[in-house]
Amino acid sequence: MSINDIQDEIIEEFSILDDWMDKYQMIIDLGNGLAPLDERFKTEDNLIDGCQSRVWLHAFMQDGQLVFQADSDAIITKGLIALLIKALSGHTPREVIDADVYFIEAVGLTQHLSPTRSNGLLSMLKQIKTYALAYSGK
Repeated sequence: MSINDIQDEIIEEFSILDDWMDKYQMIIDLGNGLAPLDERFKTEDNLIDGCQSRVWLHAFMQDGQLVFQADSDAIITKGLIALLIKALSGHTPREVIDADVYFIEAVGLTQHLSPTRSNGLLSMLKQIKTYALAYSGK
């Protein structure tokens, strides 16, 4: 499934819900569904700059695909990184670099998140793209 297919699926899932409290609950549930991040990856090097909450992002290559794992100490933030992982993990570094991540705007996250969470979400996306750039050269 392509990154755009996954983004379209995320948009469809969000469009089913009318109430933003239900959408926040879906974000929280996505975060709760993240596989636990091994404690050895919860290092200063894996912390994302620009997030008010602590967010750790670990990346590695598996069978030519870039795989992301993450955790956060805040439930909404953990859900936001889970959304990004859902869309971008399991693709080649080139696909991640070239991806136009449009679901964030399409589902209304930019309008419904606080400015600090919105900035944090952009910082998470920037870090994912930075990892993709780093792995594209290997």
